[in-house]
Amino acid sequence: MESLLYISAIIVAIAFAVLVGYLVLTLKSANRTLDHVANTMAGLEKQVNGITHETELLLSKTNRLADDVQQKTESLNTVFASVKELGDSVQQVNRSIRHVSGVVSNQAVKQSEQIAQAVQWGNVAIDFYTKFKARKARQEQTSTLHKEEI
Repeated sequence: MESLLYISAIIVAIAFAVLVGYLVLTLKSANRTLDHVANTMAGLEKQVNGITHETELLLSKTNRLADDVQQKTESLNTVFASVKELGDSVQQVNRSIRHVSGVVSNQAVKQSEQIAQAVQWGNVAIDFYTKFKARKARQEQTSTLHKEEI
């Protein structure tokens, strides 16, 4: 029985040694994995620092660009205000021209009878002058013929 005890102690010792051996292999594998993770994290930290720096630069450029766009927008606001004022002025000129042409048209309609009478008197005067010239020319011809006969 004592030998059974020794054999069981040896089996336990061998089992413990095998267990420790597998535990050592597992811990070495875990250690390599953790080293790999640590290296990956270090590389990732460097990349994140680079990305952070680039992001800060990009944000700074974006802010400058936004300020520039804001200034140019404010400048364009004055241009648009000027264009609006110009449009208002053109509208006022158009209204004034319409008013003046309406007044002229109304006056032309009101005075059309007087204009027609003036044209008629002008035609009468031209006819009278033409007849006067023709009569005078006949009288001169007649007087020249009488003088030649005498």
